[in-house]
Amino acid sequence: MAEEKKKRGFKVPHVFTLLMLIILVCGILSYIIPAGVYDRVEDPGTGRMVVDPDSYHRVEQTPVKPLTLFAALNGGMSKASGIIFFVFVVGSAIGILAKTGAMEAGIMALARALRGKEILVIPVMTTVVFIMALLIGTTEEMIPLIPFFIALSLACGFDSLIGQAMVSAACAGGFACSVLNPFNVGVAQGIAQLPAYSGSGFRIVMAVVYLSFTLFWLMRYASKIKKNPELSPMYEEDKLREEVDADSAPEFTTARKLSIVAFAITVGVMIFGVIKYGWYFEEISAIFLIMAIVVAIINKMGFSGFGKAIAEGMTDIATGALVVGIATGVLWILEQGNILDAILHGAATVLQKLPAQVSAIGMYVFQCLMNYLIPSGSGQAGVTMPILAPLADLTGVTRQTAVIAFQLGDGISNAITPTSGPLMAMLGLSKIPWTKWAKWYLPLMLCQYGIGLIFVIIAQAIHLGPF
Repeated sequence: MAEEKKKRGFKVPHVFTLLMLIILVCGILSYIIPAGVYDRVEDPGTGRMVVDPDSYHRVEQTPVKPLTLFAALNGGMSKASGIIFFVFVVGSAIGILAKTGAMEAGIMALARALRGKEILVIPVMTTVVFIMALLIGTTEEMIPLIPFFIALSLACGFDSLIGQAMVSAACAGGFACSVLNPFNVGVAQGIAQLPAYSGSGFRIVMAVVYLSFTLFWLMRYASKIKKNPELSPMYEEDKLREEVDADSAPEFTTARKLSIVAFAITVGVMIFGVIKYGWYFEEISAIFLIMAIVVAIINKMGFSGFGKAIAEGMTDIATGALVVGIATGVLWILEQGNILDAILHGAATVLQKLPAQVSAIGMYVFQCLMNYLIPSGSGQAGVTMPILAPLADLTGVTRQTAVIAFQLGDGISNAITPTSGPLMAMLGLSKIPWTKWAKWYLPLMLCQYGIGLIFVIIAQAIHLGPF
């Protein structure tokens, strides 16, 4: 009976449904909120269009009609087409790399080399996963590796929680401190009209501090468990696990090694192009597509195999890409009803009376809460950044600080939020109940939230820019 009641309890709807409900609410609000607009003017220093904070004025009420409401998906998809295609191309290219088994074989080869140096397994493996998420946003690609990480952790004398954390905590931290991740920072900075991947130096410092603290926490816990395994919340469950032979992992062949080299070169070329030539969505998509072709040739996929891999990669990334368009439909509806600027004006009226530092903290808290509803980085950027970017202009917060608040709020709770598909898939493979995982991880996450808050305050204090 208890299980039946549990099944009948409230369940968070799919992100598509949730966004459509938000669109519906926004449509209703267009009948309630008085319409108004700000004038947009060109900033002579940067050439970008910004809100003139003194130009707000009421306009004729334009409530969204039912047919227009249902056209929001098409409107949002059209408005966000550039970002959507970018996510499709880059996501499918990374999918091809994952399909070769190169990442899996490389990580497992590294783990085998660390045998006998158990405590080093945690910083080495966690850092590798963290850097991958930091640069390209790998999360789903790590799901198949969970059983291996669990087995490795148990073999080292730790518990399954450490095995799970080496992936989940690392992926969440990599997203939170993203430097080049195209799926959250790339999208958010594009919406905020910031130069691609600007402010990377600050993010690198943030990443080092965040990762160092997380490693300290995990290694301290692992040392306690190694001395007394019964202290683990998963002690009874871990005793029943079957051993997994790490030597049965995919061989790190020459083709897979060359695939990793091709990926490393691609990342290097991307960094150079962004810094030297100001490359953006089109150019970055192009070099990742070139990488995909090179990797396919190295692994002898053939024409049909390459085409099939591209199709499968785009299928896998479809939800993440399309959620950007649906999320942008929220913005489209707000614009159709002429209430976006009215909402900005209302928020700015409150926040402008507060110090800019307080406004920046408010943005951070807002993004932290929003991630429990919209765990997709690209989707959250699509919903929140069109509002927070101009709001930052009105409240004296730099747009770069607004993006910092977004990425930290978007990433930190990815390791615990039950609405995250990848997390729940990982926990399913690791056979760790979400309740036990959340209870164990929560103290660490609260500390990470504190670290994030400090960096948001610092970013605003130094007026992190360029604007």
